[in-house]
Amino acid sequence: IYAQDEPGYKRLMELSSAAYLEAEDGVPRLKREHLFEKTDGLILLTGGSQGEAAQYILKGKQAEAEASLSEFAAAYPGRCYVELTRHGIADEANSEPGLIDAAYKLGLPVVATHDCRFMKPEDAKAHDAMMCIANGEYLGQDDRQRVSPEQYLKTAEEMAALFEDIPEALANTVEIAKRCGVRARKHAPILPRFGDGSRSEIDELRAQAEEGLAARLAEVPKLYAERSAYEDRLAYELGIIEKMGFPGYFLIVSDFIKWAKEQDIPVGPGRGSGAGSVVAWALTITDLDPLRFDLLFERFLNPERVSMPDFDVDFCQERRGEVIRYVRDKYGAASVAAIITFGTLQAKAVVRDVGRVMQMPYGQVDRLAKLIPFNPANPPKLQEAIDEEPKFDDEIAQDPRVGELLETALALEGLYRNAGTHAAGVVIGDRPLTELVPLYNDPRSDLPATQFNMKW
Repeated sequence: IYAQDEPGYKRLMELSSAAYLEAEDGVPRLKREHLFEKTDGLILLTGGSQGEAAQYILKGKQAEAEASLSEFAAAYPGRCYVELTRHGIADEANSEPGLIDAAYKLGLPVVATHDCRFMKPEDAKAHDAMMCIANGEYLGQDDRQRVSPEQYLKTAEEMAALFEDIPEALANTVEIAKRCGVRARKHAPILPRFGDGSRSEIDELRAQAEEGLAARLAEVPKLYAERSAYEDRLAYELGIIEKMGFPGYFLIVSDFIKWAKEQDIPVGPGRGSGAGSVVAWALTITDLDPLRFDLLFERFLNPERVSMPDFDVDFCQERRGEVIRYVRDKYGAASVAAIITFGTLQAKAVVRDVGRVMQMPYGQVDRLAKLIPFNPANPPKLQEAIDEEPKFDDEIAQDPRVGELLETALALEGLYRNAGTHAAGVVIGDRPLTELVPLYNDPRSDLPATQFNMKW
């Protein structure tokens, strides 16, 4: 499914989220009925030889295949394309004539696609190893998942030659590209609203900050400036916070920190430039008196350099989950998520992984991995380690499979190996998050995670 406009992109995020969040066995899979709900702005391709219609044809059920295509065509009027793929797989050759017949009979356009899994033909071997790493299988296994060596990124000329007998299938790829007129754009931060709306966020912030400052000044054994200096600084900061549109941010952070402290969950005193804010100190976000240490508010928030304020908050790691549950309950489960991270194959890990799928002896693979220097702060690249350590040449001379292992490992190094959850990042939205970002289900977390990483 492709999004052709903004509502279509929004729906695509909902569909992608549903495939992960509703998966019963951990495998992302969309329920069929979702494909027939809210189809405006979406273009549907029928899935080639693995699609429903092709599967009917392979079982000799042409009528059922045509009924399936008719159902999708009705749900996606003028936006349903019968997909044809040619990767050199028997099911494709056996289902293609039936798909073309059904398309012409029903007046549906056909489109040529190519399921690319790697960039160049010579990457097929490394990709095969990557699949074994992902699926916990071995290269020597017969009964395992494989892809065609033809599934590299073909050039326009190669695709034209592959489908020279059906030129309209190639022309329709351009038509679909022209119909897709949406892309994700950068925008200003979208902050959730704080409170029940009975008073504005700036009025709420001003009231809490003034009350909090009075409480702070009553507590401290010694004032490091005139009381009026604290009050003037508070008024100055509140003016900038209001002007820059961030009162809600201060209130939200203050709220979950106050709650944590009420539950006796250890919270740090605040790190970074946020410690320069009297408002933050008054709201108990930080525990340092900025005037005592001559800390500048402008380092934290500056109208000349508009950017999100950034409080560095430390929670007790054993009870951090309680704070996240509080935030989820307050803002709604649909509006709160963790942030995804992507683990990459680094030099030591990729040598071990490739050695395992090649079924080389553990001791031999362990010896190779230990030739790579251990430096967590700046992990060396595999090629650097090979260039600097002559023992790699000795190992290759003793066993040619070591050369094969290293060649495969070099091709895979740096690729994504797995998805996880950011240790600290939590997103709070002003609406259900699937309207803003697709979600992923991390089975090890009680929160869904965003499908986009921290940067995006």
